Amino acid sequence: MEASSSQPEKCLGPTAFIDSASPEVRAYVEGKISGLTNPAEKAKALFYGVRDDIHYDPYCFDGTLNSFIASKVIGRSRGFCVPKAVVLAATLRAAGIPARLGFADVRNHLTTDKLRSRMGGIDVFVFHGYTEAWLDGRWIKVTPTFNLSLCEKFGVKPLDWDGRTDAIFHPFDSTGRKHMEYVRDRGQFDDLPLAEILTAWKEIYGNSLVENGLPGGDFAAEARPISS
Repeated sequence: MEASSSQPEKCLGPTAFIDSASPEVRAYVEGKISGLTNPAEKAKALFYGVRDDIHYDPYCFDGTLNSFIASKVIGRSRGFCVPKAVVLAATLRAAGIPARLGFADVRNHLTTDKLRSRMGGIDVFVFHGYTEAWLDGRWIKVTPTFNLSLCEKFGVKPLDWDGRTDAIFHPFDSTGRKHMEYVRDRGQFDDLPLAEILTAWKEIYGNSLVENGLPGGDFAAEARPISS
């Protein structure tokens, strides 16, 4: 899939994964932005909704397309960074705000021992997903990945957003330890480049993870507060 052309008008309609015209997405959006008229305020309401209503859970990846379709993710209220970025993009488009997906490789210093083991001991998350929203005539980066309750368990500062400036992962946790480190930019896309993502994941993590997913875990239960 080609990278985004940066033209906001091409980032308004539904796609196979960003199914912004689906009844599930539209109903979710209506419940979050009712009464709001300012695009930035709408975007903020949708960000906080996706951040906290859909709990971060890497173990919900089951190797199927349903792991990534926005309406399906909303229905199960669980997802990791990529599907949560897809949901935010879908809800923004449904609200009339151009949105696209961005990807980067990140080193997560606060992953759990179990998840790191399932990923072959690798602490770099390849094709970490975030969302870009077209507001005030420019693209603004934002990630809804970690819900508030999970941040509290890890001792990570919850990510807030003003709807006007970039909001990506804090480089440090609440104790000053490294949290997220961006190591490679993968570009921006108008829809989910799933084939490219799966190919990269197979190269880094192996065929088994991609084909079988990561079932059988409870990421929230594994979380431990970070001691100073």
